[in-house]
Amino acid sequence: MAGVVLSLFSKDYFFAISWLVAGMGFLAMALINKRAALIIFALMGGLLIGLWRGTQAYPSREVYKNFINKTVDISGTVSEDVAVGKDGQKQIKLKEIKLSGQSLNGQIWISTGSTAHIKRSDRLQINGKLSEGFGNFSAAMYRAEIVKVTRVKHGDVALEVRDWFSDKVRNAIKEPQASLGLGFLTGQHSELPESLVNNLRILGLTHIIVASGYNLTILVRIARKWLMKVSKYTATLGSSLLIIGFIMVTGSSPSMTRAGLITGLSLVAWYYGRKIHPMVLLPFSAALTALVNPAYLWGDLGWYLSFAAFAGVIILSPLLLDYFWGKEEPNAVLRVVVETFSAQVLTAPIIAFAFGQYAPLALLSNVLILPLIPVAMIFTFFAGMSAVFLGPLVAITGWPAQLLLGYMTTVSNKLSALPNAKGEVIFPLPYLIASYLFVIILCVWLWRRTGHDFTQDSVIE
Repeated sequence: MAGVVLSLFSKDYFFAISWLVAGMGFLAMALINKRAALIIFALMGGLLIGLWRGTQAYPSREVYKNFINKTVDISGTVSEDVAVGKDGQKQIKLKEIKLSGQSLNGQIWISTGSTAHIKRSDRLQINGKLSEGFGNFSAAMYRAEIVKVTRVKHGDVALEVRDWFSDKVRNAIKEPQASLGLGFLTGQHSELPESLVNNLRILGLTHIIVASGYNLTILVRIARKWLMKVSKYTATLGSSLLIIGFIMVTGSSPSMTRAGLITGLSLVAWYYGRKIHPMVLLPFSAALTALVNPAYLWGDLGWYLSFAAFAGVIILSPLLLDYFWGKEEPNAVLRVVVETFSAQVLTAPIIAFAFGQYAPLALLSNVLILPLIPVAMIFTFFAGMSAVFLGPLVAITGWPAQLLLGYMTTVSNKLSALPNAKGEVIFPLPYLIASYLFVIILCVWLWRRTGHDFTQDSVIE
C-alpha cells in the first residue's frame, strides 16, 4: 500500500517489469527463510511491487488529461447499478472506456438527466464535456447526453435473475417497503423513492440499503449454520458459492470486493481450524484490493469507509465489549449497539472531512433498525419465493415483511423530521489525522487493560 501511494510521486521511475521481479525476489527470500530479521526484505518486496503496480495504473489517468474541457463522444459499460442524486440526475459509473477509437483503462463518472432506462452491464454511447476526475475516477462528465443504449441479451445473467426475483418480491410487498427489503437482500437501491433515500442519508443509514459486508456476513452466517448440519465441507462450499453469487448479483463495487475478500478468507481459515488476527486480515485485504485497482487507495471514499467500518466492528467493538462486560456475553441488542457505535466512531471522521456533516441521530436510528435487518432479509426472501410457488397467497405470505419493513420506513421518516437531525461541521485534515490517532491510542489502551485475544474472534461466527 505504501508503494501504491508513493507511485503518485515517482511515476516515471518504476515502470519496468524488472521492479516487479525484484520485489517478488525480496518476498521469496523472506518467505523461504522465516527469520525475523528478514522482515525488512518482505517490506522492500511489498514496496517495490506497490511502486510498480501504481506506476502501471497511473498512465491510464494521464491520457484523459488531453481531453479535459473538450466535448467528446465516449462509449463504455455501466459497471454498477444506476443511482439518483439529490438533483434528480442519474449517476452512472462507466468502465471499459473507448474514447476517439482508443480503449482506455479506469472509470468515468457520469451524470445525466436522460429518461432512458439504463441497467448495469449496458453499453452506453454518450456525448458531453469531459471534466477532471475525482476519487478513483479518471474523469467525469456532467449532464451528459445519452446517444445510444445497447443491451446484450443474457449479457448479465446474475442481473436478470435479480430483476426477475425483484418483480416477484414486488408482487408480495408494496412499495416503498419492497425496494427497502430488496436493498437489504441484494443491495438494489435504485428504485427507492428519493425522499426515503434522503431520510436514510440524514440518519446515517445509507449503508443498510447498499450491498455491504454486513449484508454478506448475515447471509454467510445463516448459510453456514444451516449447512453445518450436513457437514463442515458442505457449509464451506455452500457459503463460498453464496459469496460469489452475492457479488455477481450486487456487482463488484469497492465495498463488496472488500467484503467478499475478508469473508472468504475468514471462511477458509474457519474450515482449516485457523484464526486470523484482524491486524493481519484488514491490511492484507486492503493490499490485495489495492493491487487489483490502485485507484481505490488513491481516493475511493467508499473503499476507505468500508475498511473503517469493518475495523470498528472487528477491532474497537471487541475491545469495548471486553472492557465493559468481560467474559460475560451481552445480549444481541447490546452487541449490535456496541458494534454500530464502533463503526460510527471509525467512519464519522471521514464523513465529516469529506462532506462536512454528521448524523446526530445515527446511533439511535441504527439501534432501532439494524438488529431487525436479518429478520427483514429472511421475510423478504420468503415473500419472493412465495410469489413464485404460492401465487394466490402472496398477500398473506408477504404480510410479515410488509409489517416489519413498514416499521423501518416509519422510524426513518419520523426521526429524520426531528429538529437537528442533521448536523454540519468544518473538519479539516489535521482534525481527521488527530481523530484516528486518538482512536489508535484508545484501542491500544483498551487492549492492554483487557488483554483481549483477537485470534478467538471470527467474522463468520
